[in-house]
Amino acid sequence: MTKLQQIEKSVESLSDEEMKAFAAWFEELRWQRWDRQIEEDSKNGKLDRFADEALADFRAGRTRPL
Repeated sequence: MTKLQQIEKSVESLSDEEMKAFAAWFEELRWQRWDRQIEEDSKNGKLDRFADEALADFRAGRTRPL
């Protein structure tokens, strides 16, 4: 049995309360990983192109207030 299969089996056996707590924990973990990835991409310049495009659109008047 793979590690993932073991996890799936364990999750399937959780009570409703345990599932609720697990889901909240897992969602927080996903957001933490997302934040770390965004920070890493930002530090490595992977988002610079998007910022440059947004600024160019703003300067050219191709934006509108939210």
